[in-house]
Order: sequence, then structure tokens, then C-alpha cells
Amino acid sequence: MFAIQSQRVVLRDRIEPATIVVEGEQIIAIDSYGQSNAIDVGDAAILPGLVDPHVHLNEPGRTQWEGMMTGTAAAAAGGITTLCDMPLNSAPVTTSLYALELKRAAAVGKLSMDIGFHGGIVPDNVDQVETLVDAGVLGIKAFLCHSGIDDFPNVGERELRAIMPLLAQRQIPLLVHAEIAAPVSLMENPRRYADYLRSRPPSFEREAIAMLIDLARETGCHVHIVHLADAGCVPVLKAARAEGLSISVETCPHYLVFSAEQIPEGATMFKCAPPIREEANRQALWDALADGVIDLIASDHSPCPPSMKSLDEGRFDQAWGGISSLQVGLPAVWEEASKRGFELCDVVRWMSAEPAKLLGLSRSISVGERADFVVFDDKQEWVIDGAQLMHRHKVTPYHGRTVRGLVLKTFVRGELASVGHGRLVNGRGREGRS
Repeated sequence: MFAIQSQRVVLRDRIEPATIVVEGEQIIAIDSYGQSNAIDVGDAAILPGLVDPHVHLNEPGRTQWEGMMTGTAAAAAGGITTLCDMPLNSAPVTTSLYALELKRAAAVGKLSMDIGFHGGIVPDNVDQVETLVDAGVLGIKAFLCHSGIDDFPNVGERELRAIMPLLAQRQIPLLVHAEIAAPVSLMENPRRYADYLRSRPPSFEREAIAMLIDLARETGCHVHIVHLADAGCVPVLKAARAEGLSISVETCPHYLVFSAEQIPEGATMFKCAPPIREEANRQALWDALADGVIDLIASDHSPCPPSMKSLDEGRFDQAWGGISSLQVGLPAVWEEASKRGFELCDVVRWMSAEPAKLLGLSRSISVGERADFVVFDDKQEWVIDGAQLMHRHKVTPYHGRTVRGLVLKTFVRGELASVGHGRLVNGRGREGRS
């Protein structure tokens, strides 16, 4: 048993002085501040552990892109205590029970914090989705456009309609990369970010989301829109929610921190899909968070070897589309949120409570909950040095950026995060040791 206290503990709906008492893996009491036997972190805040439902660890098969050990170490250093791994870009992709078991085996002894897995839907595995659900995946991921790798092809309305009634019955979310591509002009100058931005216009997202709203209405399946970039989709999403449709929405730190106008020519470390859009769009995404139309913030950590980012040529048409940010999401978001008058309670809702809810978990600092929490110096300013991050590869658009907030300690189930301590999360909250 141990106790830890702070003058600022983020509880369910308030921040107050408190002492957290832990026995084994659980919080057994919340006492008043000032206990003589407690570890005292002073004015540093204690937050519930963050939950990231959208991470690409890429192991097995493309471990050279990231990997379970480096990825979960970076996540723990960033205050994340549970994450969910996407079904790509590992090889094989997680579209079968065989591939899921390979992923689980690959995790043994490597995890610094807890992870679950999403399964995937592709044109030829519709009949395997129920098997993946039975095996304990936390969601099913679909692409409506090319995923970036040929072994995870996109699906269309036919495949989604075939699986959504099952997912509705089993209360498993369908997570969708919501872009439907249409012909566009070739980039006139592939080094110019504005040309890349025009190659993936807002209409791609808007068409996809309109289709998904119709399918959610028809099937009753919970649809989760991953990495929303286009704030122009917010009105239709707000209307769908008002109608009572089961739809949730995430955006990512890079859409909230960066804007197209800031991205220099040839700066391919900023390439992602959907793309980072203009400043006015960024501000509108913050408004949607405040309004509750966007539920949560997830990293979409999608790393690759530096050689795949076309760093020397600076060509957006050739660079891999993915941003590495797993370790820095909390301070990057807090820096921007605090300037807008948001509180730590808001960030905890976006990066812990709502992501946990999506995955069928519960995360808060309260009696009976798991002892997952983060000691966070929310006043500390520091400059991100990509070379010092724990990701396997150090290329990140956050390099050199001043952020606010430093993770001091991360506790997972009552112990400091460390390699080998992590567990597998198996289906809607059932956990087993890795």
C-alpha cells in the first residue's frame, strides 16, 4: 500500500487537494491533503492516466518502423497508461485471428503500459470479423480510401453494411478513416504543401461522413470518426448527434497545434492524411471540442523510417503520410488548450475519460478505479528535441517547438511504468497479463 498527494488532483469534475491511497492495483481511498505518510508532489497536478485509442506500433512485420517496446515506452513517458493498436501497418495486418495472435505474442515482455488491439475490415475478410470480435478486439477499423499500404485495402458501403449490424449487436465500435477519394489534379509542385493540401480536399471527408451517418442511422452501429481534420464536417455531425445517432469523433494534436500556413516548402515531416488544414479550420476544431461535437483527442501516431519521409527531396507526393507524436501529445495539447481558457479537467476528458469510454474502459481518479495516474507539471515550459524522444525514429514536426507541461511520473496499475509491466487489454475491458 502507498499514498501519493498533491495540492491539485484532477477528480471526475473538479481539481482539489487530495491524497490518493493505493493498494495493489486499485485506488482504495481519496483522503484529504496533508497525510504525513504520503509521497507529496506539491503543486504538480495528478491526472488520470491517458488513453490513446489510435496508435500504430507496426509490430510484427514492420517493427523497424516503431515496435512494441519503443512505442509503449514513449507512450508511458507521455502519460499514456493504455493504448489501442491499429490493425495496420503491421505485417500481417490484423484482419484474422492468426494475425491477432501474432501481435499478442509479439507483445510479451515488451510493454511499458497496457495495450489492446483493433481488428480490421478489408474486402476479403467480412466473414472473419465476428471471430475477431469473439477474440477480444476493442474495435473494427475501416478505410474508405487507400490506406497507404496495399495489404490493407479500403472497403465501401457493401462491406460496411455487411458487418455493422453485428457490431451494433456486440456493442463494438466501427472506426473509420473517413475520406472517399475523387479524381484531383496532379501536384504542380510536389514540394509545396499547398499543392498537397489541394490533393485531399475537404470534400473527401464530407462525402465519407455523409455516407457513414446514413449507415449509422440504418444499422444502429456505433461509428467513430477517426482523425477529423475538416471542421466543415462539424455541422452535419452535430445534427446527427442531435438526432440521437451513435457517432463519436476524434481529432489529433497535429490538427489542433499546426496550420497549413505554417508549413514550409518541402517540410514533409508534416505530411499526414487527412492533411493539416488552414488556421481558420484549426480554430474551428477547437470550437467543436468546446461544443462537445468532437469527443476526444488521439495521437494517430504513425511513424516510419526517416528514409520514407522524402526528407532530402522534400516531395509530399513521395513521403509517407504519418506523424510521430506519441510522447508529446499531452504537453502540445495543454499548451494550446490553456491559452484558450480550458482547464486540465477538459484535457482529461478529451485524452482519458472519453477515449476510455470508446474502448469500453473506465479511467478516473476515484475509489475502486485502477491506479493509473500521471504526475504532470503543467506550468513547466520546455522545447521538444526529437533526438531525446523514446520513439524508434526521431523525425517529428514537433521538434523545436516550445510546449507547456512536463510528465514527471506515470503510474500503471499502482506501479511506475516500466518495460515488462504492461498487460494486454482483451475485449471491452477484460485484461490479461502479457
